[in-house]
Amino acid sequence: MHVTFYGAAREVTGSLHLLSVGSDRIVLDCGLFQGKRKEAEAKNRVLPFDPGIVTNVVLSHAHIDHSGRIPLLTKGDFFGRIICTDPTADACKYLLLDSAKIQEADADYLNYKTVRSQLNRLKSSSRNDRMTPRHIKEMKKQIKHTGNELNRELIHELIGRYKLEKVEPLYTCDEAKKAIGLFDGYPYHHPITIGNNMTCRFYDAGHILGSSISMICAQEKDRRFTICYSGDFGRFNKPILNDPTLDFAEEDRMVDLMILESTYGNRVHEPATDLKTRLKDIIEKTLAREGSILIPAFAFGRAQELIYVLHELYDEGLLPRIPVYVDSPLAANLTMVFGEHPEVYDRETHRTFLENGKNPFAFKQLKFVHSVDESMALMRDERPAIVIASSGMCEGGRILHHLRYKIHNEKNTILIVGFMAEHTLGRRLLELGQAYEQARPNAPPPVLNFLNKEYPLRAHVTHLGGFSGHGDKDELLRLLKRSNLKIKKIAVVHGEEEQALAFADHLQKEGFAVSVPHRGESVIVE
Repeated sequence: MHVTFYGAAREVTGSLHLLSVGSDRIVLDCGLFQGKRKEAEAKNRVLPFDPGIVTNVVLSHAHIDHSGRIPLLTKGDFFGRIICTDPTADACKYLLLDSAKIQEADADYLNYKTVRSQLNRLKSSSRNDRMTPRHIKEMKKQIKHTGNELNRELIHELIGRYKLEKVEPLYTCDEAKKAIGLFDGYPYHHPITIGNNMTCRFYDAGHILGSSISMICAQEKDRRFTICYSGDFGRFNKPILNDPTLDFAEEDRMVDLMILESTYGNRVHEPATDLKTRLKDIIEKTLAREGSILIPAFAFGRAQELIYVLHELYDEGLLPRIPVYVDSPLAANLTMVFGEHPEVYDRETHRTFLENGKNPFAFKQLKFVHSVDESMALMRDERPAIVIASSGMCEGGRILHHLRYKIHNEKNTILIVGFMAEHTLGRRLLELGQAYEQARPNAPPPVLNFLNKEYPLRAHVTHLGGFSGHGDKDELLRLLKRSNLKIKKIAVVHGEEEQALAFADHLQKEGFAVSVPHRGESVIVE
């Protein structure tokens, strides 16, 4: 038996590991790489193995950096199933389709830019005797329908006519729908057959709704092996969800290899119990400046936590009841998924909301923004408000347009509540913003470039780490030292190289046998 690490090895995104046992090949997660466009495109475009060899996929949770390449796998010769928890299956119905729409829109936009560039070249070419300048001008108008809708058919025709390079999406909406049809959802603690003499059992990871620690047991010849895949391991004492599992069934306790995430393996978060107080203080300081609070947040998990905590603050009368906008149709759909799975809520959520007949994710001041017109009107509105928008790392989506309108005004606050990967706009925003907080008011504001324009960063940038969905160093150690697991060997993954190596060094000092695999490296389980 061996495991090969193809993604999230000495990096955070693109989780993808291949477990080989006898004739079976089990994929653990199949996520998108996120970061620099060209680098991410190169990594995402081609899978490192033939889909036809894969027996089944075990998916730890729904986040796109763990699930986003599944449609690439299933559009090949894959004949297995995607095995996950019930909430994860329900969430992926929205997340994968949304990802496909983004892939198609990005490809359409790049093809549109290619055609426009070609038309500009024709306009300036003295050798062009087939199209008049008037004809070229008219053609430029025709490649866009009313508003900003692109004329995909004409763009593709012109790409073919002029033999231009055409950009294809990673996968289409139809291919995402095919993938969604292959999902099988199961409850926690239920043994599932995933291969020949091989089972999987899910335990609650406490990261997001439906996230799981996957315990895989396999029989090879006369030897029984157990692989524990942490997925993204959550935090303790967070709102909504139960704490991560520490008590495992007796048959799952002897672990031959634990594949363990390390996103915050060398850091310690501020206490989750301080979330409400810190959030209240940040909002009050911003309102004293008559500004707005802009929060980039993942549509699944972080957005719902923010809604929950704001609901508590409003119910307790601790904040002025300014409007709260969630500007993300995807977040609206995923909030419905949260509402459909109260069976995984913690006791506090039941006591505070459900037993009092309240929906944790609905209150008078909360409004979900669906249409582009509504979103544009909100961006221009200068009245104080709390705006939650995706994407969480500021790499796309409506958050960019909100930043365009709010980033230059020192009245406003940009509140960072999640992990920002290397090379993302969110990471640059956080690092430059925090440096400027130390230097203001004497230093000039830093400048950020996005949406093809430079913007001065005068808004206040604040980081609230308690909202992180990833366990920190101490919480990861709690899994290793305070659970009832007996672990022979650990492979540290899902962490930037500095974090992963520092965490592995700490674990070695604690007496664990640890490796930090490179991408493409295999570990033999003996």
